[in-house]
Amino acid sequence: MKGIAILYQAILPPVNNGIQKPMKLGGYADSGADIAYELQKNGVLLITPSQNPKTENDLDWVFPDTKEGIQLAMDKGAKIFWLNTVLYKNHPIENFFNQNIEIIGQLPKNVDLYDDKLVTNTLLKYNGLPIPKTDLILKENQTNYKLTIKFPLVVKPIRGRGSQGVSRVYNKIELDNKLKKLFAERKYGTSVYVEQYLRGQEITITVMPPGKYQLNNKTKLIDKYWSLPAVTRFNHKNGIAPYNGVVAVINNSKVMGDKELNAEKIKESYQHCEKVAKLIDAKAPIRIDCRANENGDYFLFDLNMKPNMTGASRSHRKNQDSLSALAARKIGWYYNDLLLNMIAQKWKPNYSFSNRSISLS
Repeated sequence: MKGIAILYQAILPPVNNGIQKPMKLGGYADSGADIAYELQKNGVLLITPSQNPKTENDLDWVFPDTKEGIQLAMDKGAKIFWLNTVLYKNHPIENFFNQNIEIIGQLPKNVDLYDDKLVTNTLLKYNGLPIPKTDLILKENQTNYKLTIKFPLVVKPIRGRGSQGVSRVYNKIELDNKLKKLFAERKYGTSVYVEQYLRGQEITITVMPPGKYQLNNKTKLIDKYWSLPAVTRFNHKNGIAPYNGVVAVINNSKVMGDKELNAEKIKESYQHCEKVAKLIDAKAPIRIDCRANENGDYFLFDLNMKPNMTGASRSHRKNQDSLSALAARKIGWYYNDLLLNMIAQKWKPNYSFSNRSISLS
């Protein structure tokens, strides 16, 4: 196999229409190092910044996603790049799309487009997919906005990350205080998103792209998007699943049992999520969070085009399984199996492909 280099986020993404996506402390170097360590342990050719990376030192394993960092990885022999970072249009990796490299991850332009909750929900609604009722509040209208949905509401950044900046509010006073805080922080831009609060069960579904997979010790060609088993979330804080940087997902998440997984409404949610993956042309796993209303009908409320891929590989991170890793174990994949199957779906970029137009219709 060609040498693989894993990128982490070293720079803040550009402001997009007044909206800033905040940067995670460490820029996903921790999960990148988890991936690299696990792959190297299992004989995959890894290109690393350090000749002898130390297990506990994240930055020994991953390259910054700057033009200089990517060039350094290429100079060291990398031919495959794992984009374990926040992507956006004109990301530095696009400078290397004509240099015979392969990619594990998404097309940057697509991530930039669909990271915007307004764009994504417009697309989903247009295609008949169930989403919660929503409203948009601009900073300039934070004292005289009008709502079309009833309390309680969930307040969200338009370009957020996990549950950071997300909260449930029960009345206008709480909403006003939350808006004032969010706009004062200036972390999330000049507009926020509010949506109907759903009181039912929350689940997370990881959708895999079409390709060749190792399943039950056999190579299987799957010619459509397909879902890993649903993971249910619990131990919410004020109705919101806590950020995994604060509470490890193994402490508030588990794969559903066989009976639950065979329920018609879960199967229907798989179909909805797989349709989303096809609409956005996902080239690597995506994760979609869904939540049920009082009738048990699930609505899609968060699309994550870079699911967290932490893993319990290094000795000091044995509690760091991700939601996708938990789901994968249900079909017999350990962390290494999940990573190897992701590598198998690598793709080759080219300029005409990367710069094609994308329409919501």
